Amino acid sequence: MKRTTPSAVRRDRPGAAWHLGILARAAVIGGAAALMAPSAFGAEISGAGATFPYPIYAKWAEAYQKETGNQLNYQSIGSGGGIRQIKAKTVTFGASDKPLEPEELKAAGLVQFPMIMGGVVPVVNVQGIQSGQLKLDGKTLADIFMGNITSWNDDQIAKLNPGVQLPDTAIAVVHRSDGSGTTFLFTNYLAKASSDWKGNIGADASVQWPVGIGAKGNEGVANNVQRTDGAIGYVEYAYALQNKLPYTLMLNQAGKTVEPTSASFQAAAAHADWAKAEGFYVILTDQPGDDSWPITGASFILMYEQPDNPAAAQEALKFFAWSYAKGDAMAEQLHYVAIPDQVVDLVEQMWQQKIKGAGGKPIWTASAQ
Repeated sequence: MKRTTPSAVRRDRPGAAWHLGILARAAVIGGAAALMAPSAFGAEISGAGATFPYPIYAKWAEAYQKETGNQLNYQSIGSGGGIRQIKAKTVTFGASDKPLEPEELKAAGLVQFPMIMGGVVPVVNVQGIQSGQLKLDGKTLADIFMGNITSWNDDQIAKLNPGVQLPDTAIAVVHRSDGSGTTFLFTNYLAKASSDWKGNIGADASVQWPVGIGAKGNEGVANNVQRTDGAIGYVEYAYALQNKLPYTLMLNQAGKTVEPTSASFQAAAAHADWAKAEGFYVILTDQPGDDSWPITGASFILMYEQPDNPAAAQEALKFFAWSYAKGDAMAEQLHYVAIPDQVVDLVEQMWQQKIKGAGGKPIWTASAQ
């Protein structure tokens, strides 16, 4: 068990209602989700960004509110939006699955730290195909998303799946339309697996997709795949489970067939050397090892070294410390991988060393626990 932490943080209220069974009391105005009004008690905290970790942030926030009575407002708008909002200083923290490189952090006066790890999975809607029945490798997946493979009974897919009855159905590619850390992880993996993808499309939070239908957020991709015959998309694993979408198996770097599970995400995450990573800049795609899921990644929090509102930043850090200390079981339930205790220690040391209030005083200390 990790250390216990103080209460007094505000609960994460998602910016848009969706399908995790957690009610988001948010008003949708002009296609954007409005933040909930703050509680009458405590400091106002706001966050925005990645949809990849939203299921676990919402679960933590619900438990946190029950324990402390405090709230946190979070807009699930994609990593690109989270980066823009924290740089514009319109939120207390941003969330991104695409880590910022150390030079960019320094230029913006930001720090980042990993909050949770998980896996991105290809999901399909193909008649007769159930979860785990279809197997793909990185090159084939890249060829599908480049439009080089257009039918589910293509020879390249059939070769990977002997004995599987593949229909003569057109493939409908679904991808993210917003700037997305999930897209960064997915395209980063494809760029490692396919020289054609690397040379022609590349890896980023937003790319020029050769083919396909764009959808906003992990939830948008999941919904589009769910209602489109022959579709394939990519989502964080919890979205696949929640929407009951069949996911594929993958051949990993070691040439082994792996299923997306907490264990396979953890196997990939085990290769991370956080202690030597400046700014916690770590990318976990295409890791070695027989059991490693190839599209694994961490989700990061972005905050200012010298926040304009130290009280709000302190409350946010208390929430994150509480989540590190008490959130492992909830993360496991949603098939995320918790940040190891030794990495949490490094993160909390960084908070004390770098996130300062007036007079250079740390706004969070371990003694507050």
